Amino acid sequence: MSIAFLFYVCFVNRYYSYLNSAKEIIAAYNGEEPLSAYLKKHFSTDKKYGSKDRKLISHLCYCYFRLGKMAEDMATEDRIISGLFLCSDSGNEILQFIKPEWNGIVALSATDKLAKINRSYKIRSVFPWQEQLSNGVSHEEFCKSFFIQPDLFLRLRPGYENGVKKKLTTAGISYAEINDQCLSVSNTSKVDIILDLDREAVVQDLNSQRVGELMKSAISKLPAFINAWDCCAASGGKSILCYDLKPDIQLAVSDIRENILINLKKRFAKAGINNYKSFIADLSQPGNRKPEQLYDFIIADVPCSGSGTWSRTPEQLFYFNEAEINRYNVLQQNIAGNVINYLKPGGYLIYITCSVFKKENEQVIEYITRQKKLEIKEMRLFAGYNQKADTLFATLLYKPL
Repeated sequence: MSIAFLFYVCFVNRYYSYLNSAKEIIAAYNGEEPLSAYLKKHFSTDKKYGSKDRKLISHLCYCYFRLGKMAEDMATEDRIISGLFLCSDSGNEILQFIKPEWNGIVALSATDKLAKINRSYKIRSVFPWQEQLSNGVSHEEFCKSFFIQPDLFLRLRPGYENGVKKKLTTAGISYAEINDQCLSVSNTSKVDIILDLDREAVVQDLNSQRVGELMKSAISKLPAFINAWDCCAASGGKSILCYDLKPDIQLAVSDIRENILINLKKRFAKAGINNYKSFIADLSQPGNRKPEQLYDFIIADVPCSGSGTWSRTPEQLFYFNEAEINRYNVLQQNIAGNVINYLKPGGYLIYITCSVFKKENEQVIEYITRQKKLEIKEMRLFAGYNQKADTLFATLLYKPL
């Protein structure tokens, strides 16, 4: 038996091993936790694969889910390979081995590639809820974005701009400068090893950073001394952004989850934020714990479907149930309706979601303005699907004196 033949056999076995591993993972996965977390646990118990192997198998799994709601009847292996074809913009070794005729045409448009797979499949079926979309969302462009891995965005904190760029350059990490405070890098960049995150720079999506434009507008209209409340603070990214815009702001932060606030406190310590109040609050219910004062400025980055971020987590699109939209709509109305009671007359509230559904966006704003008599100062859709970024919705509201 020749060495060349043995090499070929090993080559064949390796790629079928990747495919079979991906198929096994997909069959066992049920969408109840992030795919990234599931993969990490899976590989921690299966030590036979090296780092490159794990990366390739993970990529195949993500390719499967990036087809979204399209071709749900396709066999798992065919769906993985079809997803790999649609998600590739340059040739790759797995595709070359399994579908060499496809590997040579990966530079075609997504529409043309889809026609090569099956002419009956349509791009728009990836995300089938066109009628539910917020104003300004391009349905077809949004669907195409699921085949592209978004970038990782860094917000450079004041005073650290040059130092961060120097560290990235020294480490050989290429970056694009979006503006004076924002850089984009490859999603696989190990920036946490290179940078002192939260002190020097914050990992924050491009359009999450751009919400700061509305924050800045509100702050400019308020008195010099501002009490602000980040009512659904999560890990505190919006609060850190607000602090960087106005370091002397008096911050209060709350969330329903104690463990999340523990993580927030660690981030705040690294970010140099020490003067703030923190409390646990379920804002969906009127009788639960609330703040003991009124605020000039409220940030309501409310729980949502996360549909504007699904190109990062395509498994959420795959498992999404349309009935969830109504559940989030009710939850968001309850939270917004409750927190507005703690907004001073003459104060501002910024309502934020990372959703593309109008029921979570415009329809909640309609409820707020109708029931709570707030005025819309600015309403914006931050579309990220053509920028390898997330899509966010934000509205700046004013409470009349």
